[in-house]
Amino acid sequence: MATCPRGCAPAVRLCQKLNRLKTLEDDMMATSLKRCLSTLDLTLMGVGGMVGSGLYVLTGTVAKDTAGPAVIISFVFAGIASLLAAFCYAEFGARIPKTGSAYMFTYVSVGELWAFLIGWNVILENMIGGAAVARAWSGYLDSIFNHAIQNFTETHIMQWNVPFLAHYPDLLAAGILVVASFFISFGVQVSSYLNHIFSTVSMGVIVFILVFGFVLAEPANWSQEQGGFAPYGMSGILAGSATCFYAFVGFDVIASSSEEAKNPQKAVPIATAISLGLAATAYILVSTVLTLMVPWHTLDPNSALADAFFRRGYSWAGIVVAVGSICAMNTVLLCNLFSLPRIVYAMAEDGLFFSIFARVNPITKVPVNAILVFGILMATMALIFDLEALVQFLSIGTLLAYTFVAASVIVLRFQPEKTSSKGTPSTSPIPNNEPSPAPLESQTISEDSEEPKQYESFSDKLQLVERQKQKERRGVGQLKACWEPYLDRLLGDCEPGEVVAFCVLTLIVSSVSLCVVLEFGMKHLQLPLWSFTMLLVIFSLAYILSLAIIWVHEPQRNNKTFQVPLVPLTPGASILFNVFLMMKLSFLTWIRFTVWIAIGLFVYFGYGIWHSKEGIRELQPKDMAARYVVLPSGSLVETVQSVQPDSQLDTSAHHIDSPAASAAEDCNRKR
Repeated sequence: MATCPRGCAPAVRLCQKLNRLKTLEDDMMATSLKRCLSTLDLTLMGVGGMVGSGLYVLTGTVAKDTAGPAVIISFVFAGIASLLAAFCYAEFGARIPKTGSAYMFTYVSVGELWAFLIGWNVILENMIGGAAVARAWSGYLDSIFNHAIQNFTETHIMQWNVPFLAHYPDLLAAGILVVASFFISFGVQVSSYLNHIFSTVSMGVIVFILVFGFVLAEPANWSQEQGGFAPYGMSGILAGSATCFYAFVGFDVIASSSEEAKNPQKAVPIATAISLGLAATAYILVSTVLTLMVPWHTLDPNSALADAFFRRGYSWAGIVVAVGSICAMNTVLLCNLFSLPRIVYAMAEDGLFFSIFARVNPITKVPVNAILVFGILMATMALIFDLEALVQFLSIGTLLAYTFVAASVIVLRFQPEKTSSKGTPSTSPIPNNEPSPAPLESQTISEDSEEPKQYESFSDKLQLVERQKQKERRGVGQLKACWEPYLDRLLGDCEPGEVVAFCVLTLIVSSVSLCVVLEFGMKHLQLPLWSFTMLLVIFSLAYILSLAIIWVHEPQRNNKTFQVPLVPLTPGASILFNVFLMMKLSFLTWIRFTVWIAIGLFVYFGYGIWHSKEGIRELQPKDMAARYVVLPSGSLVETVQSVQPDSQLDTSAHHIDSPAASAAEDCNRKR
């Protein structure tokens, strides 16, 4: 067997560390947090995370500048696209009821470094999102009082003219974040109670807007005299969909709360579906009312709903709408402050982030240190940064997380479950699909008895797998029976799930390439038409072929928890849409993203990789394990030895020069 030269062994070990998967506990419901959230609690959290300032600001902005009254169709498309991502989150949240959301899902299916980078970006997204909402909350309240707060601050406190910073310190935005962090630190039940209050008021105001708005509706505002229903055409509708997509990004708070749910297997999928349905319905109906009340081209983008009622002569209704908008922004604020500390806690609990954030208050059962520290950091950002500068960097981390979660669903679905040394499937639903790094590392295989046995050398593995080929052919991650006659010669010798993992990588690469050509091919790259068309065809075929090859493999069939329908089509479509939206982001956003990633890599290689609990677990001695040796006669000899940790493999290699020598030594010992 060919071996890697001694010089590349450190690089191989480093790659193994970067791609190691998280091992889940046998009891998935065990937690140091408090499981007290019902389906209703999770649903209201999801609604609160999605139906916020976007309903009162985004609808007017997209209607006036991008799509016109056809913003309704834009929200329909955005809701469908969001549903694809929500399905993926719902499956993971039900199957792995642990806090951490996209970070946790990536850790158990893709690898440690990727999980850290996803978590690192989600932390920034939540901080920016909370600071931006606090800024919007402050600005909305300030506009009600005719900008008296801003004028007082600039006159009596201070103001500055610094690029990328606000013109004055927003003390009101910072103050609301500090107060909200203080309340959330009292426990999840207090957070849920506050969210119930604000969500109830917000939904009541939405019902008021719909009832009173339809009374004031004038169909003539959709007529050709006012520009028609779709003045910007199909391109405007699609551009509006890309913007409206960000109105639905708050549903991941449900997955982040799964470790504190009473029955996450049922509550997470139900809450995700109901909250997304309510949010989409609210956005579509409010957009309809808004564009029917006043002509779309006369809308005020900053406060479209309140301004519409003021212009129709109902100033008191405008005040009601303003109150509802403030309550809605409070729910988004609470959801950001609720999700962020729990992601930090999950990373710290795994040893990838500073351990001080893994401490849970024994009374309130919440990570108080993470809540207070990151609440203060969020307040500082709201104090000094301008709202526009914050919003520009808001989306890229969320889209990246959605992409990795969708990819993780495919990887997870086509990977066989782990088996314990006693032959029973592990209660952990996530397979550890790391490749065998060395010939001495233990693996498992089923012999004539249904009990899994272990072998060590790669040559042993080849002979044993060949004998078991017919028995295990239709296992999870292997070719379906109907496709074996056609593809067995090409794909039949691959490990279960190996082809799927490669196809997922191809799927992501082809999606990125296809979107780059679509977005930049004719404009920036100035490709000739034949080259543009050829690249589109090549990358489209690679995308479709990857989905097809994944589909011809056997998936896991788990009826105990929710599963995404139409895999791999659903997560594949989600990956393509998310990548397309990422290509729409500005160049400056990508530069900021790159800087943030560089800082994250510094934190990971300076702290996380050395304190990772998975790394510590690898160094611990393992139990006794059975091993098979294939004799020249074809019979099997079973030996028993203690499995050494990875750190001892190098020293043991000095005593066992080759797999053949190991087999001979075991034979002599057996005799």
